[in-house]
Amino acid sequence: MSVHTSMASAERSSFMASYLDALSLVERLHRLLLDVIKDEFERVGILEVNAVQALLLFNIGDNEVTAGELKTRGYYQGSNVSYNLKKLVDAGYMHHQRCEIDRRSVRVRLTERGREIRDIVAELFSRHAEGLSSSGAVGREGFDDITHTLRRVERYWADQIRYIY
Repeated sequence: MSVHTSMASAERSSFMASYLDALSLVERLHRLLLDVIKDEFERVGILEVNAVQALLLFNIGDNEVTAGELKTRGYYQGSNVSYNLKKLVDAGYMHHQRCEIDRRSVRVRLTERGREIRDIVAELFSRHAEGLSSSGAVGREGFDDITHTLRRVERYWADQIRYIY
């Protein structure tokens, strides 16, 4: 094996290790985010909404959407969205209404209770952003770099689904 082939193989191996490390970190960060939200809701005494549901309410915000739109935006997986939307409607955190054009589709929006949950999550995120910034842990440029890189990975993966399969 030539020195060039050996170096290329070592570089591929190193890249693969970095890629797998990044994948693992993204997965751990998502689980940790859910734990952070759960902890906040326990701290304020709200136990009837789980972290996934709270994040769903936060992401819907002031919009009126369908479950399909939430899935196509990439926020949630299929059955998970439907299950959580039903739970949130039943608990009074969301309004739902059949679409006039497509009667199979249901549009949802937050109730006042849902907006209160959204505001708790927004305040939590605001405190964390302030803490990260003021401590110097991560600044605006750092998050811009992270976001830019993650969007490129997202586009690559989306292209793999669209064009290869």
